[in-house]
Amino acid sequence: MKYKMLVLDMDDTLLNDDHIISDENRAMLVKAKEKGVHVILASGRPTPAMIEYARDLGLMDSYMISFNGAVITDLKNDEVIFEQSLTQEQIHTLYDYSKEKKTHIITYLDGKVISETHSEYIDVEVNITGLEHEVVPNFKERVQSAAIKCILLEEPSYLKEVEADLRTAMPHLSVCMSKPFFLEAAQTGIDKGASVKFLADKLNILQSEVIAVGNAGNDLSMIEYAGLGVWVDNVDAHLRDKGDVVVASNNDHGVAEVIQRFILA
Repeated sequence: MKYKMLVLDMDDTLLNDDHIISDENRAMLVKAKEKGVHVILASGRPTPAMIEYARDLGLMDSYMISFNGAVITDLKNDEVIFEQSLTQEQIHTLYDYSKEKKTHIITYLDGKVISETHSEYIDVEVNITGLEHEVVPNFKERVQSAAIKCILLEEPSYLKEVEADLRTAMPHLSVCMSKPFFLEAAQTGIDKGASVKFLADKLNILQSEVIAVGNAGNDLSMIEYAGLGVWVDNVDAHLRDKGDVVVASNNDHGVAEVIQRFILA
């Protein structure tokens, strides 16, 4: 099979635990591009927190999926070609829900992470994205417009219970776990898989010609969509059997293994 599109989750997949792209992954990505493969970064990260990685990898002539599929950017033309937000009302409803469930909640406005509270879990997101953290006295008063997504944050075992409840309480939303302490909510129909399909159709690439690589619940939709769905070895245990292949971990250059085995072989 000749694969034409390689879609890569970033955190805990392409990036190692230090948020670095290994030399091994970097070298193999160059080879994949030389073979004419479209390399697409697909992350839950906000767009600004992905751009430097795309530039570093020479992907500014490609496309990029951010916010777990809610935004698709044509990097070559610096143009957003798809965007779907939560409404202000939906965000306020999620805020009320988070208060009821005693979780933290964040959203993104004006290139900032917005929250009403401090949390070690919010600190993780701020550190990953590099965005400014604006702590506000009143979340609803600050959020007076649509925004791309919200994240509910809390201790993992409890947040897993909240995930199941939220899916029932708000079935119209797209809900997924991107980290054990990140429960993400986006507009209905929004996920990485749908956005990968959007790009594949745009580029006249067949589903069978797509490889997707990930490690977490927010990657499942694209793993299931792709012709070859690949987990890195540090995949969440309950997802391990839901892909086609498991490769080395994010710390052991799993992306390089994918390219070597399935694109260059």
